[in-house]
Amino acid sequence: MNKETKDLIDQGKMLPLMEEFYTIQGEGYHTGKAAYFIRVGGCDVGCHWCDVKESWNAELHPPTLANTIVEHAKKYSDTVVITGGEPLMWSMDYLTKKLQQNGIKTHIETSGAYSFSGIWDWFCLSPKKTKLPLKEVYKEADELKIIIFNKSDFKFAEEQAAKVGSNCEMFLQPEWSKKEKMTELIVDYVMKNPKWKISLQTHKYLNIP
Repeated sequence: MNKETKDLIDQGKMLPLMEEFYTIQGEGYHTGKAAYFIRVGGCDVGCHWCDVKESWNAELHPPTLANTIVEHAKKYSDTVVITGGEPLMWSMDYLTKKLQQNGIKTHIETSGAYSFSGIWDWFCLSPKKTKLPLKEVYKEADELKIIIFNKSDFKFAEEQAAKVGSNCEMFLQPEWSKKEKMTELIVDYVMKNPKWKISLQTHKYLNIP
């Protein structure tokens, strides 16, 4: 990588773009809404059940101008979801500013394991045990989404819920490979603890990206 490209990446004016596509948001608070997804490469959180492990190595994904990403997004939707990988590994300030200047709402899905950057209309925090969110990130969360892989994840969910603001929407989501077993447990848990809601990966049920 040449110095010019590295400098642009450091400024957030280029990003390692894995893919971008227009689809229906499948999870969490905004389930069912149309949105343009921007998947950024690079992640070291290391969830063993991650369904996009090909995103982990940022070097596999071409540095792409943020302005180009904005031009593509403008053609499709007034809402963008930036995900990964782990998008906060990179500065999101420039990209989100340009999106918002074009009247596009900015949403993010992040583990929170890296420093906060960007201007967000919706901040979905999905903490992982392998690399916990930074303290500064919890207060930004509009949505807390915990993936339930085993029974111990309910305790983890409550630990994370204690750190977000009182207006944060809170979701429990079954890990896909354990959905039959875990969904039953989540239903029971939410009925006993109604501060939580259930999130399902509806895009997988609908067979869309």
